[in-house]
Amino acid sequence: MSTPTVSTEKENAAPAGVRRTVRDRIQQFLAFASLIAIFAFFSIVSPNFLNYGNVTNILFSTVVIGALALGTTFVIITGGIDLSLGTGMALAAVISGVLIVNLGVPLPLGVLGAILFGGLIGFVNGFNVSVLGLPPFIATLAMMLVAQGLALVISGSTPIYFTDSPGYIELSIGSIVPGTDFPNAVLILAVAAVLAYVLLNKTVLGRYTYSIGSNEEATALSGIDVRRWKILIYTLAGLFTGLAGVLISARLGSAQPATGMGYELQAIAAVVIGGTSLSGGKGSIVGTVIGALIISVLNNGLQIMSIPQEWQNVILGIVILLAVYADMARRRA
Repeated sequence: MSTPTVSTEKENAAPAGVRRTVRDRIQQFLAFASLIAIFAFFSIVSPNFLNYGNVTNILFSTVVIGALALGTTFVIITGGIDLSLGTGMALAAVISGVLIVNLGVPLPLGVLGAILFGGLIGFVNGFNVSVLGLPPFIATLAMMLVAQGLALVISGSTPIYFTDSPGYIELSIGSIVPGTDFPNAVLILAVAAVLAYVLLNKTVLGRYTYSIGSNEEATALSGIDVRRWKILIYTLAGLFTGLAGVLISARLGSAQPATGMGYELQAIAAVVIGGTSLSGGKGSIVGTVIGALIISVLNNGLQIMSIPQEWQNVILGIVILLAVYADMARRRA
């Protein structure tokens, strides 16, 4: 009698997995459809919205939020959160300025050093969460304050300008595409998104990320070293934060120690709007990229319509509430 029971359970499990996959696909489609609808709306109400220059500007403005969102997607899928994204990005930018401008480190090594320093920030977050057992909200909130203070202390509370390092600025605003002014930063974000997609969907790291977010206790009982993998996941998120620090400082032509506050909220919003569940165990890189584009299109379109900044924040907040409510409704269903 046991054999038919097992067979029946397997038969029932497969359709459930298929249904989950279908729901994820539908959710990504709905997010993409929302992006198209918002884009179409602003194209209709503003004749200056749909042109090459403005579309390029939208993509360019997506770069920093997108880079931060890619990293924090892994963290949120595990059921965690990272509030140190913005100030960690500013600190990584300052480190790039110190290495390249103040110490005269060669450009490639300076960029690598800034990205690795972002990884160090993520490592500390992961250690505090997984080894010390601190709640992710508290651990990363503390790191947000620490990074904010260190950025000001290391830079002397003054910007570090890359005036004598034009190659660094070209990383963001330059163009390697012949005959166009298409910014390099957008191409870098595209490469980073592909890398994040591969890591999340084609590697052991991605499988364990989903597993930890779905049921951390069961994952640990299966023999997986959850602590080690969570440290690795937070470190990976930190590397993307370091990349965002390089891109924003190259775009501005300076490392601004006070830059960064508020970026963490937009990055987390992009992840949530893209369909990643704050409860963990569910999310995608494609959805995150779509979410980042939605935020950029909203910001750009509202600015073109001359909507005051305070009302832009209100609208973005409403969009986030709707996205979270939709996720809760799906989980209840």
